[in-house]
Amino acid sequence: MLVNEVVNSASIAQVATEDSSNQIPYLGLQWFPEKKKSGLDLKWIKTHNGLPVSLKPSNLDALPAIRARAGLKVEKTHMAFFREQMIVTEEDAQEIDRIKNEDDPYLQGALQSIYDDTNNLVQGAEVIPERMRMSLLSTVEGKPVILIESDGVKYEYDYDPNGEYASNNYAKLLDTARWSDATNSKPLTDMNNARKTLAKKGKIATYILMNSNTFQYLLESEQIKNAILSQNVTANIELTDDAVISIVKARTKLTIILYDKMYAKQEDDGTQTEHYFYPDNKVTLLPSNPLGSTWFGTTPEERTATQVANADVSMYGVGIAVATKTEYGPPAITSVTASEIVLPSYENMDSTFVIEVADNE
Repeated sequence: MLVNEVVNSASIAQVATEDSSNQIPYLGLQWFPEKKKSGLDLKWIKTHNGLPVSLKPSNLDALPAIRARAGLKVEKTHMAFFREQMIVTEEDAQEIDRIKNEDDPYLQGALQSIYDDTNNLVQGAEVIPERMRMSLLSTVEGKPVILIESDGVKYEYDYDPNGEYASNNYAKLLDTARWSDATNSKPLTDMNNARKTLAKKGKIATYILMNSNTFQYLLESEQIKNAILSQNVTANIELTDDAVISIVKARTKLTIILYDKMYAKQEDDGTQTEHYFYPDNKVTLLPSNPLGSTWFGTTPEERTATQVANADVSMYGVGIAVATKTEYGPPAITSVTASEIVLPSYENMDSTFVIEVADNE
């Protein structure tokens, strides 16, 4: 049994699909649904003032440091390009080759490690757009930006080049107003003020997004505790998650969404660090309607599949290309590549409001 009979793009994409069906979905898709377009160019991305901004063409062959400047006009590329590859070794190939048929009990074990490795590529490709979406929703000092840097390649997109969003749709709490000050802070007041700011512009906030670490401030808040006590005849109550979520909804008309999904980031020194997609100490007010789209372009692997008859390329999801290729050497090598070209648009960014509720340690 040859490697390419069982390790191919279709089988890898299928295994990845089956695995992901049991995982928590990426929350960002609710506000940035996925869409596909041909090619690399994202012709325009509307900024918060509603004006379309043209992007310049680029070469895929070179990936220098890339920085988006005023108006989302980038200097070297359009949508961000990501690609990574793994190798099926000759030892793996020999193990599969000795198996006589698909009913061989050793086949599944031999394939499992290969699928685990290649699955990591596909799952890693899913991480990128969610990092982008949550970066826009959480902001950096109030500016919706995307910054991804690794191995000398840097993508940076600024969706608020004039600072208007940071001035009008962002608040940073200081001193005793920080939610970390359980006694003096006023979380219900802060959330209501932000909601009313949006309402004055005709924007209706329905949800407030945070992670569980930030939610802990609400569990300890004296203002929230007093609000719950005022609705109860007993002096002693337990400040449960449900009680806090209920009082926030009653007093602010906002439904709390807790998002604790994490990803692992490969650092330059080879170590891996864990990060929340949505960071600590921030909350974002959100509408119920979409804010933009997660746009996928056409990767070189996907384009090759339309031009070369025997190219083994399958699509996973909307825009992730999975390609396998066997070179018979010597040495004989089977490579598996996952690639994507992706960037969110953020047309309705004025419908959101970010509060930085405490300082990071």
